[in-house]
Amino acid sequence: MNMEEKLQEEETVQQETEEENTENVEENTNEEESKELESAEENPPKRSILPEGMTKKKKKKDKLEEKIEELEDRVKRQMAEFDNFRKRTEKEKSHMYEVGARDIIEKILPVVDNFERGLASVPQEEKENPVIEGMDKIYKQLITVLTDLGVAPIEAVGQEFDPNFHNAVMHVEDEELGENIIAEEFQKGYTYKETVIRHSMVKVAN
Repeated sequence: MNMEEKLQEEETVQQETEEENTENVEENTNEEESKELESAEENPPKRSILPEGMTKKKKKKDKLEEKIEELEDRVKRQMAEFDNFRKRTEKEKSHMYEVGARDIIEKILPVVDNFERGLASVPQEEKENPVIEGMDKIYKQLITVLTDLGVAPIEAVGQEFDPNFHNAVMHVEDEELGENIIAEEFQKGYTYKETVIRHSMVKVAN
């Protein structure tokens, strides 16, 4: 075998080797592509059940509901604050009214005392005098107005002494009366809506 034939034979072997390698590469490539396709078919990519637009709408709805809840909570707190303010204002107004009424009643009571003293000093034969009758009617009208306002006289004579309602200015020994029984009243006491605005000035026995 000459030199040329030897070279040709080597070239032929080399070509066959290259072709064989190329075929192996192609077969491997095809096998990998087939595996990828099979894997893709068996495990398709997970997609969101909801469309993209629906997901965005849901997020917007959640934010809107949170905002609504926040506003509702704020309104409830403001309403509670307003209700507390209203109750506090009504209580203050009522207290101011009672303080003002009490002050006026305390100033009227000496007038009532003078009416009672004046009518008590009138002799029996002059009680039918038109002037005396007029005074008596005015006195009764004044007492009616005070009663309608919630003013009431404190019972004293014959009652047991109570420092919450009575002011003892004198003591007397009297066997006919029991212990701490009021024997005489010097000045009538009054209450306004169950609150004492003037204590009765009294004489207490034993």
